[in-house]
Amino acid sequence: MLKSVIEKWTGSSLILKILIGLIIGAILGVVVPGWKVIGIPGELFVSALKAIAPILVFVLVSSAISKARSGIGSRFKTVIVLYLFSTFLSAMVAIIASTLFPVTIHLSLASDATAPGGIGEVMYNMLMVIFSNPLSLLAEGQYLGILFWAIVLGIALKMVATDTTKDVIHDLANSVTLIVRGIIQCAPIGIMGLVFTSVSENGLGIFTQYGELILLLVGCIAFVAFVTDPIIAAVALRRNPYPLVFTCLRESGITAFFSRSSAANIPVNMHLCERLGLDRDFFSISIPLGATINMEGAAVTITVMTLAVCHTMGIVVPLPVTIVLCIISTIGACGASGVAGGSLLLIPMACSLFGISADVSMQAVAVGFIIGVIQDSCETALNSAGDALFSATAEYHDRIKNGEEVNFLGEFAK
Repeated sequence: MLKSVIEKWTGSSLILKILIGLIIGAILGVVVPGWKVIGIPGELFVSALKAIAPILVFVLVSSAISKARSGIGSRFKTVIVLYLFSTFLSAMVAIIASTLFPVTIHLSLASDATAPGGIGEVMYNMLMVIFSNPLSLLAEGQYLGILFWAIVLGIALKMVATDTTKDVIHDLANSVTLIVRGIIQCAPIGIMGLVFTSVSENGLGIFTQYGELILLLVGCIAFVAFVTDPIIAAVALRRNPYPLVFTCLRESGITAFFSRSSAANIPVNMHLCERLGLDRDFFSISIPLGATINMEGAAVTITVMTLAVCHTMGIVVPLPVTIVLCIISTIGACGASGVAGGSLLLIPMACSLFGISADVSMQAVAVGFIIGVIQDSCETALNSAGDALFSATAEYHDRIKNGEEVNFLGEFAK
């Protein structure tokens, strides 16, 4: 009886079940907002993904490096270029949009958060994280360090380990992947809980106080997701990218939107890449790498919030300075995962470019935390879907370049 129920559940469309869970969660959030117990499955779902993700990244990357074959190095070069270029373009989109539709904010709130003093401090924090104790990195979910030590271990295993040892690591990676698949099957129930919590706690009032700022942020993120990213993919693949774009947004973006955690979505993206027919040795590294340096949404947030402060204070931003702001936003966004508080705490660093004091810029951080339920959700969805999109684009581009037959969209093409 139980086995047949499980088979029917796993055999049905996951995205359809997620949409049903989303609708049920929204309705319950409006009808019975006081029933907090409904939100517990959402907390458990995100916690489970966050718990397994560091282990998954560590064993998959180590296994992939130890058994890596030659010929996929060009894919890593391509995907890194795609990640960085798309993040830079996202900052450019934010600058153009902020210039065409300038937004001001009421700077009267205070924030007691501590922001980094500049790019040097961001890079220092990243290096300190990378060279920390590997066990503490796993426990804390610090993916920069996890990725570094997994690569180091993988190279060491490739040099000295026997085939039997490599097979054991490979079997361990497969076992963790199986656990992840089981957790992902619980996504509809988890999404229901997450949606219920968002609706019951925030309602619609947040749209009125900072409506223009939210519209500008969401508009920039949507433009990047539906225009600039597809253009980049189209140039690389020389074919219509939108089937792949919509697949990544649907399968990865929706989950990331409600979990609001790039770390929690790493297992979801790896599962998506597997279904897209990508090389496991490649996406086992490109996905956690993307969760670290592919920060398009963060670049948009840093740029839009910084220029909102400038417009509020009447500061004129010359064209050459906007280019510098793009570079700072790109570098800062790539380091956002190594800073507590993410992209919002990098706003003062960008504001310092215009001589804006920390007392003023930290008020913008406080505004960011207020609209975070929308800003962070959209930002994470863009970042996570982009990780999968550009991983697929890099591999398909490499296959096409080498004259190989490409099964575009993997099982989604069936």
